[in-house]
Amino acid sequence: MIIRLGYVAMSTVVKNASPSKTMTVTNFSKLLDRDAAIRKLERLGAENLHNTLRLLRHNRAHDIKVFRFSSKLIPLIGHEMLGDWDPIPTLSAEFEELGSYAKQSGMRVSFHPDHFTVLSTPKENVLQKSVEDLERHSAMFNAMGLGLEAMCNIHVGGSYGDKVKAAKRFIENFSALRPEIQERITLENDDKTFNARETLDIAEAVGAPMVLDVHHHAVNNNGENATDLWPRIQQTWLRSESEHSDADAASLPPKIHVSSPKSESDPRSHADYVEVGPLYEFLKAIAPITPRLDIMIEAKRKDDALFRLMDDLKKQEGVSVLDQASIRL
Repeated sequence: MIIRLGYVAMSTVVKNASPSKTMTVTNFSKLLDRDAAIRKLERLGAENLHNTLRLLRHNRAHDIKVFRFSSKLIPLIGHEMLGDWDPIPTLSAEFEELGSYAKQSGMRVSFHPDHFTVLSTPKENVLQKSVEDLERHSAMFNAMGLGLEAMCNIHVGGSYGDKVKAAKRFIENFSALRPEIQERITLENDDKTFNARETLDIAEAVGAPMVLDVHHHAVNNNGENATDLWPRIQQTWLRSESEHSDADAASLPPKIHVSSPKSESDPRSHADYVEVGPLYEFLKAIAPITPRLDIMIEAKRKDDALFRLMDDLKKQEGVSVLDQASIRL
């Protein structure tokens, strides 16, 4: 099994390279010249995109091929005060440069819209905002020139007092999305509500790939073993090219999320680094049936955690190092 490691959005190694610089709604409101205020937002967006490109260059230098973009590349985008503002065309050159670099470097990139983007909601206004947010993320990928291999990962959402009804609403609302948006979505189990088996059932129902979060599974399960669920989870990624409009997307390896509990008293929060033991045992168990796997590290120390995990993995039996951020098991 060939395993590639990636990390989320920000670097602890590259200095002064935040991809999510922002402006508060209060400060925006204080600027009397609305056009000037919007230009300031667009300048911040351009700076965020430039810093993201710096991170991709850092990744390339360290053979990191899996990366999640910040969903806060453009400050205040989608806010109700700015409903008529579409900055993506204004920043088209910056988006195109970012996408071109990712493609040329063979990087797998993604977004993870925040927890306000939920398709299980019973509230029409929340659903509308969620759909708009998914459309914006897809528009950013399109501006980068990236195909459907660039995906948005979301959770099922809340149960709102009735998990069965919430799951049904999710399926109905997912099915009402534009086909392009549907094909860009992966589903992840969460740490409190929809566990891995429940998320897998929904992913199979809507035809979306499932991202297994092994930490979330450890703190939210009904006794299921992640290894036992894995053959079905892996199958969700095996969409044939004839069923998918993008061959690159059809051949993506499965992706999982990894992190470790911050402490015994706070098992849901993420630690600075990833404990190698539990992850290695899981990887060893699925290796015989899994040719390729991408791992998104969600530890607090970002790329520093990736480098430490690589050091820990290379000491494990049966592991050979392929480059600075990938191994064979």
